[in-house]
Amino acid sequence: MNGTVEKLRESLRELQVQLEKEAVEAREKFQYHLSNGRVVFEEEARRRGRALKVRWSVFLRRARPWEIVTAPVIYGLIIPFALMDLFVTVYQAICFPVYGIPKVQRKKYIAVDRHKLTYLNFMQKLNCVYCGYCNGLLAYVREVAGRTEYYWCPIKHARALPDRHEQYQHFLEFGDGEAWDEKFIEMKGRARACEGCDGCGPGGCH
Repeated sequence: MNGTVEKLRESLRELQVQLEKEAVEAREKFQYHLSNGRVVFEEEARRRGRALKVRWSVFLRRARPWEIVTAPVIYGLIIPFALMDLFVTVYQAICFPVYGIPKVQRKKYIAVDRHKLTYLNFMQKLNCVYCGYCNGLLAYVREVAGRTEYYWCPIKHARALPDRHEQYQHFLEFGDGEAWDEKFIEMKGRARACEGCDGCGPGGCH
């Protein structure tokens, strides 16, 4: 079992290296780079983007009526999303130091950069900012919840689930009472031992 898990982790590491390589190639192709986490386009790329921009009036005409009607429902979710952002951030600020769990760095999960694309009109940029924030927020909240679950209840579920947070791979097997009694305190200690290590979660450095 451990050998299989380690092979899967190695495959994941290789995939991450390949994805980063492809990201570098894309930056070269589309003429932009990252400076202190910010996207910076070359002038030629900005000029080309402006030439491809679709005016917002054309964008609206292309939209289906029901897409326009339901837009307030989508954007109305900003209220619960913002509240969740606030409450989860306050929760980990108060509780994680008490538990000794390394805090999740919010800025690593929420990326709002698509508005830098000059080929998007104002409404498209607004949509992209909203989607970037909300989806990044969900990833951030998921990691906070995952680290909390690792600390308090690191047991896998009885049935296979389509997708779980990163900490789940370190959980104990469902029904293994001997391992639970033996390793639960040990796992809590491992979470605390990792405190302060940049890029770490309770499951270990990654």
